[in-house]
Amino acid sequence: MAGHLYIVGTPIGNLEDITLRAVRVLGEVAAIACEDTRQTVKILNRFGLKKPLISYFHPREGQRIPEIIRLLKEGKDVALVSDAGTPGISDPGFPLIREALREGVAVVPVPGPAAVTTALSAAGLPTHHFLFLGFPPPKATGLRKLLAARIDEEATLVFYLPTRRLAEFLEAVREVLGDRRVVVARELTKVHEEFLRGTVTELAAAIGSRALKGEATVLVEGVH
Repeated sequence: MAGHLYIVGTPIGNLEDITLRAVRVLGEVAAIACEDTRQTVKILNRFGLKKPLISYFHPREGQRIPEIIRLLKEGKDVALVSDAGTPGISDPGFPLIREALREGVAVVPVPGPAAVTTALSAAGLPTHHFLFLGFPPPKATGLRKLLAARIDEEATLVFYLPTRRLAEFLEAVREVLGDRRVVVARELTKVHEEFLRGTVTELAAAIGSRALKGEATVLVEGVH
């Protein structure tokens, strides 16, 4: 009988956010497929776990799929984790999950944190209907095209964005969608967690020349 592929959500910042079930599963599996072994080791060390790690990262994730599938077909359980949050949500995971299902392997979700839901829960924008768009195109033309396609969207739009791109992103939103309400959530669950709320114009002025680091979750109000 084939093993199980566990899709394990891990903390996006604060290590206390890991679930009891996730700790148990990570301690029971034969191996852990992870985006960056250095990040996963921090979690394992925090909870006194030691497991074989298989580096599984984009764009070379396809090279490790046969090895992981072989372990699963041998009856061994494998956990898949990303650096932070839920695997497959703008993180590596989908190709492995698809192949495991093709091979008849049971894929079991172990719910945990995700930046998209964490930001939505405290943003103050409507949450009954939202559209997650992940990382927008890196080029200005692609970004504007994406926004233009959503100009009549009523749902709250949710993006992942490197903070170094915030200024150009806000400018594109103002040009294409107008001066809507926006929430920028950064350093979620960490010591310096910050929510910036206001119109595009207000946020652009508030951020100004601040040298922000890392990635942010950016929420844009839908059309009314």
